[in-house]
Amino acid sequence: MLLALRSRTNGQDDPDCQPYDPITVRPSPLVYLPLSHASHTLQPQPSHARRRRASSDADHRVRAATPLLVRVVGAMVPTHHLLLLLQVLVSPRDRQSASKSRKIFREDSRWRRGRSGGAVYPAMARPPILSVALPSDTGRVLSIQSHTVQGYVGNKSAVFPLQLLGFDVDPINSVQFSNHTGYPKFRGQVLNGDQLWDLIEGLQENDLLHYTHLLTGYIGSVSFLNTVLQVVEKLRSVNPDLIYVCDPVMGDEGKLYVPQELISVYQQKVVPVASMLTPNQFEVELLTGLRITSEQDGLKACNILHRAGPRKVIITSALIEDKLLLIGSYKKTEEQPPEQFKIEIPKIPAYFTGTGDLTTALLLGWSNKFPDNLEKASELAVSSLQALLRRTVEDYKRAGFDPSTSSLEIRLIQSQDEIKNPQVTCNAVKYS
Repeated sequence: MLLALRSRTNGQDDPDCQPYDPITVRPSPLVYLPLSHASHTLQPQPSHARRRRASSDADHRVRAATPLLVRVVGAMVPTHHLLLLLQVLVSPRDRQSASKSRKIFREDSRWRRGRSGGAVYPAMARPPILSVALPSDTGRVLSIQSHTVQGYVGNKSAVFPLQLLGFDVDPINSVQFSNHTGYPKFRGQVLNGDQLWDLIEGLQENDLLHYTHLLTGYIGSVSFLNTVLQVVEKLRSVNPDLIYVCDPVMGDEGKLYVPQELISVYQQKVVPVASMLTPNQFEVELLTGLRITSEQDGLKACNILHRAGPRKVIITSALIEDKLLLIGSYKKTEEQPPEQFKIEIPKIPAYFTGTGDLTTALLLGWSNKFPDNLEKASELAVSSLQALLRRTVEDYKRAGFDPSTSSLEIRLIQSQDEIKNPQVTCNAVKYS
């Protein structure tokens, strides 16, 4: 319903009552006001009549006019134009009389203003977070990792598989780049520690910090890593049973990706609070100071890390005696010695991006389904990854590209069946 308003005094337009036209910035003879409630009517009075009204009448008119969504000749009027409109419809004396009641009206928590800035409605009860109120058999993951617009690394490689495995996943992007850094050029932004904490505080203010898992990957600065440690503490204050899965991304094949000073922060602060650690061969050497040249070296490194904190340690890839191995170790209790195993991983003659991030996500997902059987979880994770990599190589060959000549973007979306229902092709062998 549209109410057309024209203010007249003795047959003439009253200058004090002429509405404001935001388009021409001059008085307009006609304003259309759709009524938000049938009971709301707005009758502009001639200025001499308004001045005779009591302050209570002025207050009533201001509060009646406020909920209206204003249109000028069919065009939406912004909020600041609405205020100007109210100023010309109501005399200065009336505005002063109504200010106190408007202040009380604004501060009443039982009411809220609509998104249009117009009508005011009773506040509705906030709905529950269903992933908390009706928890699944999996959980709710906060994933702090890198992100690329194109391609699958970091969160782009981890979030989708975890969702396929039944998790609710909330990603925070430590960096946002156009593409991964293996391309000749890339652009983007880097999140700093203050910005990360601002996001956490926003979640906390809305009671959204109940997570079952925290997953972290690439972190490029000490300040950001220290903030991540604060995040761990904050999340565990909400859920003491939080599982922190840490992929300590620092480098590979002897090449360091991050500043040198991050190594000591990982050693002294991150490893002790992690529940599961998933370094590669180079990273476990950095964390322990132990050179890994044999399987026994790998097992010894796992034991060193167990003593520092995490109950589950998985060296996701170690090239030992020309064999590519996953070496896993987990302690069911503090008193018992760790159970340890290996999985030999078939070599594929190609280099892929995002596989470490994907491996850690799959290990998180399957170890949650098999919390006391890390061998089974690792078999499923490795078998799933291998099926995905084989598909990736086949697709590049079909496109006429030699997959051995460059790093390859993984075929994540096309491999969702292999992620959800992998066929075990890589078996674990326990160490005695």
